[in-house]
Amino acid sequence: MREKILFVINPVSGNKSKDYIPNLIKQKFNVNEYDVKVITTRFAGEATQLVKQYVNKKYKKVVAVGGDGTVNEVASAIVETDVILGIVPLGSGNGLARHLKIPLKPQKALDLIKKGNHIKIDYGKINDRKFFCTTGVGFDAHIGHVFSKLEGRGFVNYLKATVSEFRRYQPKRYEISMNGTTIMRDAFLITFANASQYGNNAHIAPKADINDGKLEIAIMRSFPLITAPGIGARLFLKNIDKSVYLETYQCKSIIVKRKTPGVIHYDGEPEEMDEVLNIKVIPDGLNVFVN
Repeated sequence: MREKILFVINPVSGNKSKDYIPNLIKQKFNVNEYDVKVITTRFAGEATQLVKQYVNKKYKKVVAVGGDGTVNEVASAIVETDVILGIVPLGSGNGLARHLKIPLKPQKALDLIKKGNHIKIDYGKINDRKFFCTTGVGFDAHIGHVFSKLEGRGFVNYLKATVSEFRRYQPKRYEISMNGTTIMRDAFLITFANASQYGNNAHIAPKADINDGKLEIAIMRSFPLITAPGIGARLFLKNIDKSVYLETYQCKSIIVKRKTPGVIHYDGEPEEMDEVLNIKVIPDGLNVFVN
């Protein structure tokens, strides 16, 4: 019996055409060995709906072709099952793929999936939303919201949005309960990290371990504009946790309270949520193909 494998392509993730991907899949996965189904999504959220249908049809391998948002939609449909997630990273940031050292070239990512090596990783939840890389509130969530409104995608546009919004953004007051204690912070941003980075190798939580059953909490207070280049450099040098403007914690669950509802992000995707946020980690909840 041929092995069933589903590929879910998001045509609008990142800023590169994916028209060649179906033919590349056919070249890599011989029809005599594999029962291959390739589908293309049309709107946000559709991938989760479609993947659930194919899982019911006994597809045991599902591949997300796109960025972290696409991965989130696909993975959300298969957590707590024996279905294995494959990733062909073709998004703007590709944070989860980079953390797991999945090749960024589609040909090599497909070869990795064919080899069949896979592990279990943790995932998180913020209220009723699942996340696999990072979630958070504050400036990064605000930028995610602004970025989602732009016509162009890609790292350059993200960087432009970050620079233009930095001067205008004001820190927010948060009540944070974790590990049996409650603290108050005026924070520029708070990130809850399952994996170490946002994407593009910008490591907000360098010590985050995707297999340890914990989340890394990064709380950043406001910093002077003159220090922004140094803060940015630290993200890419994997030593932001050494900054005097950042404090870090580890925990399994957190409750965050803010004065009003507002935007959050989960794996870079923005969403409005209530003033109370419940964040927790679910250990070993997802199977993923890796090197």
